[in-house]
Amino acid sequence: MASPSFLDSLPADMFDQTTLISLASTLAILAVAYITSRSVLPASTPASWRALFIWHAFDALIHFILEGSFLYHCFFSYMPVTRVRNPLALAPTAHNFLGYTDRAYGPQAGGNSPFAQLWMVYAKADRRWAGADLSVISLELLTVFVAGPLACLICYGIAKKDPRTNILVIIVATMELYGGFITFCPEWLTMNINLDASNFMYKWVYLVFFNMLWVFIPIYAIWVASNDINDAFLAKSKTSKSINDAFVAKTKTASSKKSR
Repeated sequence: MASPSFLDSLPADMFDQTTLISLASTLAILAVAYITSRSVLPASTPASWRALFIWHAFDALIHFILEGSFLYHCFFSYMPVTRVRNPLALAPTAHNFLGYTDRAYGPQAGGNSPFAQLWMVYAKADRRWAGADLSVISLELLTVFVAGPLACLICYGIAKKDPRTNILVIIVATMELYGGFITFCPEWLTMNINLDASNFMYKWVYLVFFNMLWVFIPIYAIWVASNDINDAFLAKSKTSKSINDAFVAKTKTASSKKSR
């Protein structure tokens, strides 16, 4: 019997309208970040910092638009569990979430909302994003309301060539790395009970590619910012040494003149 082909491994609904719009929205956000960089950064901006501007603009827009919509549905979209024919088919809502025990929250209750449908696409690979998982919601609150604004400050700092931006870059990158670990560590410890890696699209595109962006790029951001800080310390050290050497030379000259 022939082994299944690559196309056979893809989900049947991979090319439906909702999936294509969801993927296109991510590309559109990236395009906005790139166009913004071309508008506000001078041509002399180093490639590394231009890339970090685009990344943090993209990062902020993802946090505000997409992840912000996820939080909206987690707090404001719900359905009475008693009206659901098979409650066990729903993604979990934490017990007593917002004080209720008879409601199912999250994008799964968002009906025809475009953003709810977008998250239901991703939830095919990680079902926690269809419901109201406390770990995910807690992380997203920090991501949307802290990391998002800080990413905007980073873009502003890069545009203004503010050296203090390096500190913010490291802080946000550390937040992103920590958030990614806390998001997936519970799944690793429970044998990935909420993850579906049964096909190429879910495993390598949704789970690996999209999430690894928030691992490798933050590591790169830390490397760039750390080098910039190190270069600043080296420059300051060289300047201090030059001033000290000049002072010592001047002192020796003055002493020599007095001895005469």
